[in-house]
Amino acid sequence: MSQKKSFFALMQKIPGGLIIVPMLVGVVLNTFFPQLLSIGGFTTGMFSTGTSCLLGMFLLLNGAGINVKKIGLPLYKGCVLTLMKFIFGVALGLLVSRVCGAAGFAGITPMAIIAALTNSAGGLYLGLANQYGDESDAGAISILSLNDGPFFTMIAMGTAGLASIPLNAFIATLIPLIIGIVWGNADEKFREVSAGALPVITFFMMIPIGAGMSFVSLIEGGGAGVILAVISALTAFLFYFIYQLLLPKKKRNAMGAAIGTTAANATSVPASVAEMDSALAPIAGAATAQVAVAAIVTAFTAPMITAFLDKRMRRKKLGIYSDEAAQERKDKVINN
Repeated sequence: MSQKKSFFALMQKIPGGLIIVPMLVGVVLNTFFPQLLSIGGFTTGMFSTGTSCLLGMFLLLNGAGINVKKIGLPLYKGCVLTLMKFIFGVALGLLVSRVCGAAGFAGITPMAIIAALTNSAGGLYLGLANQYGDESDAGAISILSLNDGPFFTMIAMGTAGLASIPLNAFIATLIPLIIGIVWGNADEKFREVSAGALPVITFFMMIPIGAGMSFVSLIEGGGAGVILAVISALTAFLFYFIYQLLLPKKKRNAMGAAIGTTAANATSVPASVAEMDSALAPIAGAATAQVAVAAIVTAFTAPMITAFLDKRMRRKKLGIYSDEAAQERKDKVINN
């Protein structure tokens, strides 16, 4: 008797499939059937506007897997990931500004560069953490979420509103994570159930994230948007190698590549900055389209790159272990 094929199991075998497949579903729906997503009720809530709820649930379930005795590692990872994104994005944007002026490089303005490269897709990162990281990687989102929005971009560009950190948004990210940590450490059964529910939550979480994008944005962004997308995608390799250097050898994984993305929310950054500095208003529209292209492209490249680097790491580790075992056998023969 033949066993029935499982679409869910097949999807999990595809590199980054648990992220890419549902996200692609969301993008297709928003591009060709937007009226379906706006029908209202449970359908709209689950597949269009429910991103925050599903992300909150994801954080809670991930928090349940965090051991309070090891809370320092998620904090450290979050700081490292956030600083990598911020320093590189600001440095490249300021370099382009210094060399090319406000017009930027190849039609890509410094504002678009900083907006795209300092903002990472938090939901996508969490999904990848579920597949290629551990609970400490998921816990790092409490710090990494600070780069989601205009805050760091405004700091880099010296605009108004720099005196106060968006504390409410930070606290709102921490609350479900803390609830999960407390509950998971007090209840082993809940921790076990949470681990089993994560793949399902990840799948449905990525659909509304994809539904916030459209293939139309690729056309509007033009060639400049594609170049910006390529730059943003390639940062995955840079962050991967830097992350390896900054983590203990036994804790290393491919999650540095998971921040080689541009957040969909980053598309609102140019307009937000332009509201505070009217001199930037003329370039805000083009920057928004370019950032949108980067967000769409990196949403698909980051899972593939992370999966590739994760596989590379695993093969390398197996090779090292095989060499060590062979050397041990050789030493035993010599000693005997």
